[in-house]
Amino acid sequence: MTDNNTQNAQPMQPAIIDMVDLTNVRALKNLLTAHGMRPNKAFGQNFLIDRNILKKIVQAAEIMPEDEVLEVGAGTGVLTRELAQQARRVVAVEIERDMLTLLAQTTRSYPHVELIARNLLFLNPSEVFGQTPYKLVANLPYYITAPTFRHFLENPNPPRILVVMVQWEVAQRIIAEPGDLSLLAISVQFYGRPHIIARVPAQSFYPAPKVDSAILRIDVHEQAPLSHDERDRFFKVVQAGFSEKRKQLHNSLTHGLHYKNELIRGWMSEASIDSSRRAETLSIEEWIRLWRTIDQATRTDPQTPQ
Repeated sequence: MTDNNTQNAQPMQPAIIDMVDLTNVRALKNLLTAHGMRPNKAFGQNFLIDRNILKKIVQAAEIMPEDEVLEVGAGTGVLTRELAQQARRVVAVEIERDMLTLLAQTTRSYPHVELIARNLLFLNPSEVFGQTPYKLVANLPYYITAPTFRHFLENPNPPRILVVMVQWEVAQRIIAEPGDLSLLAISVQFYGRPHIIARVPAQSFYPAPKVDSAILRIDVHEQAPLSHDERDRFFKVVQAGFSEKRKQLHNSLTHGLHYKNELIRGWMSEASIDSSRRAETLSIEEWIRLWRTIDQATRTDPQTPQ
């Protein structure tokens, strides 16, 4: 985004930009000002300025010299450059045009960094990596966290590991156990095992957001529990179960799936799940068992009354 107050500022020379410490807030501000830019709220731009946190992100990803890494929302390149020092190939995705121009300059010393100008939700990693394993490492914009997880975890070639920065409360929801599970937690835990690496204070960013963040690592399962077609039907049942908070599951499923309550109760009993339970108490294994019962009944007899 162009700042009218700085539109006449002279850009820095590329050789100087290569040497700028992007975690130094004064240096970062000077760099942005010199390019007539400022953080863009519309794109959720909060730039990491804590080198210790930066190191923790890279360490959590366990980058090996042969690794290929995808970074979405690369911004100024503060994380991109750290990844490039460890990995064989780094594909950095950025949608904001001015930021992409700056990113090209801050990463020009790393020929194995590839830049892609695209909305991350329209990036198909299979087109970028084929079937080659890769890791996803990113500081995710808060407003797009859940869609990002779904987009990449559901891909035919999902990342083997995700190390991402998300809101602290979102990270806690994602790692929750039965009793406190949410649709978001199930949609992540279905595909992998998440755990929090570290809490990140708001002051670690410029500009500082209103809440703390977390470094979250997700180790993706080698094989998802269900096939692609089955997953769509499975999550339809799970979404129905979470459609009415604080209601007993049989009521939520009745309204969400549009089947008679006595049928829902019967299917829950067949799956050995008490009909009085609530959606947040079921484990993923119980959800799969319940889904199989419902799916088999409705697909075997399409005339099942609704």
